[in-house]
Amino acid sequence: MKKRKVICIIMGGGRGSRLSPLTKERCKPAVPLAGKYRLVDIPISNCLNSGYNQIFVLTQFHTASLHRHIQESYKFDPFGGGFVDILSAEQTDRDDNWYQGTADAVRQNMHHFHGGGEDDLYIILSGDQLYRMDLHDVVREHDASGADVTITAKPLGLDQAEGLGLMRVDDNLEINEFVEKPTDPEIIKGLAVGDSVKKKMKDPGDRDYCLASMGIYVFNAKTLNQALDSDTTDFGKEIIPGLLGKSKMCSYVFDDYWEDIGTVKAFFECNLSLTNPVPEFDFFNEDEIIYTHARFLPASKLNKCSFESSMMANGCMLDSAEFRRCSLGVRSRVKQGTKMENVVMMGSDRIERLFEMDENLEKGRPDVGVGENCTIKNAILDKNVRIGNNVVLDPTGLADNYGPDVDVAIRDGVLIVCKNTTVPDGFVLKA
Repeated sequence: MKKRKVICIIMGGGRGSRLSPLTKERCKPAVPLAGKYRLVDIPISNCLNSGYNQIFVLTQFHTASLHRHIQESYKFDPFGGGFVDILSAEQTDRDDNWYQGTADAVRQNMHHFHGGGEDDLYIILSGDQLYRMDLHDVVREHDASGADVTITAKPLGLDQAEGLGLMRVDDNLEINEFVEKPTDPEIIKGLAVGDSVKKKMKDPGDRDYCLASMGIYVFNAKTLNQALDSDTTDFGKEIIPGLLGKSKMCSYVFDDYWEDIGTVKAFFECNLSLTNPVPEFDFFNEDEIIYTHARFLPASKLNKCSFESSMMANGCMLDSAEFRRCSLGVRSRVKQGTKMENVVMMGSDRIERLFEMDENLEKGRPDVGVGENCTIKNAILDKNVRIGNNVVLDPTGLADNYGPDVDVAIRDGVLIVCKNTTVPDGFVLKA
């Protein structure tokens, strides 16, 4: 018998405008996370930990750093058939358009997936979420229910559900209604779940919940091929509602930590939450490892520093500085007298040598990292920034200010020093 294929497709997203300016020079899946990872490492790791190693990442904007990260991170035994391939939008004789939406991106690449068997399955995942899920368990429920499509769903309080695709299910978790991103509180209230769903939750309490789509789908190959034989462009807005009453669709209830990292505010708060003594998402779980690029870096060097609820990656050099609720990425450098609070520092791509620092001094340019006697609060410092001495950065009380030509931006109340930006000595940005 022919072995069934399970093909994983990770959606790289569009321009990533909600995460701008972090996506100014990179696509959304390539945005650094938690000091040493990239957003794309989360769905890839979930696939690998579930036993699925045929993975495609679909993207079309600023793909160079993503290509480099995946090529350096994911290398497979040639006999195991595993791979992580990036498929960027391409012009062909049949179609010369960019991806018009999630469904269109999958449609344009169906000839690359080689999943022609009717028993084959496609798992479609988002590239900008933080969660840990056993996808094999999702597939097992998908098979047991006899579903053509399974949608993973997160139970959320009615006050948390606005802007997400919501579904109504029966006692067997079969979906009989799907509403994409409702805003009317009465419509949301009408989609509240019953006791059959609450029984699958850890501690539902007395509040009302609804089921929100996580944007993770399992499709039978035949169903997906038929659904894409149309001019529809988006799964949530068109494909899923269009299959109601035509195909059997079921829900997989996921009652665990899940965070959509689609905005600057969500990205910032998610990273800082990882500095908590017991964070909701555990990168220390050795049974379900989050994989990433294996770097050969020295241990971090600390000299007379003080820390409160902070974390750091390898290769950091920190001298007589104070850190309160900070995440320090690979090769971060912070000089003496600096105080940082609520800061996500992404680090740098390389460590500057002594002769390079001498050249910086001659040119009047700060070294890569943060200089002496700086005060930085509520900020994201992107890769390779150069911040001089006696700099003050604090967005508290300031209005948002960001755009394609802004190198020190404020968005969602968070200050962002964009990638490769130089901030001169004595620069002050505060209310």
